[in-house]
Amino acid sequence: MQDFVRRHTTPAPVPLVPGIVLHTATDVTRLWETTGHPDPPFWAFPWAGGQALARHLLDHPHTTAGKRVLDLASGSGLVAIAAATTGAAHVTANDIDPLAGAAITLNAHANHVTVHVDITDLLDTDPDVDVVLAGDVFYDRAMAARVLPFLRRAHTAGAQVLVGDPHRAHLPRDHFEQIGTYRVPVPVDLEGTDLRTTLVWRPATPPTDRP
Repeated sequence: MQDFVRRHTTPAPVPLVPGIVLHTATDVTRLWETTGHPDPPFWAFPWAGGQALARHLLDHPHTTAGKRVLDLASGSGLVAIAAATTGAAHVTANDIDPLAGAAITLNAHANHVTVHVDITDLLDTDPDVDVVLAGDVFYDRAMAARVLPFLRRAHTAGAQVLVGDPHRAHLPRDHFEQIGTYRVPVPVDLEGTDLRTTLVWRPATPPTDRP
């Protein structure tokens, strides 16, 4: 799988976080067709929510320095790599796509950081970490319905929860409060524009009891 990632991507700096290099695809449609998967290859691009969240961590390194960190739906591993760069004590990058696992491993190596890869579905579990990071996870209704309870459980258990989101339709904004805004360069063929205003959010305090 690492060979597949290498064949279809080129190492390139992340636009909003140029100090981080990711194996990035140049042709979205061709790679998507090659994978034969119904969902886009989330691991092959630095999505807007992940870029904003990574930038936020590097600008506020105390958020993750010395902490146990989980990067949920990690994709390329961008946010996990940013957390590791800040000096996090332990970083787990979680995704259910084995190709994402291969990409995360390659990207962590390219950035000289240690990231532990977990290719399992964690959304029905109770996270035992200090910080939970979620970049661009509210992209459809079904995913949002599973992610929100997980993030609420993490928050209630005392973890710091941060979400990066470029105004996706299924982010429940009444459950969160905004703490940062970024103008993020994005691929036009993915997003229909070359810049997306992207927000960093944390759960509203106290956590809401609404479903």
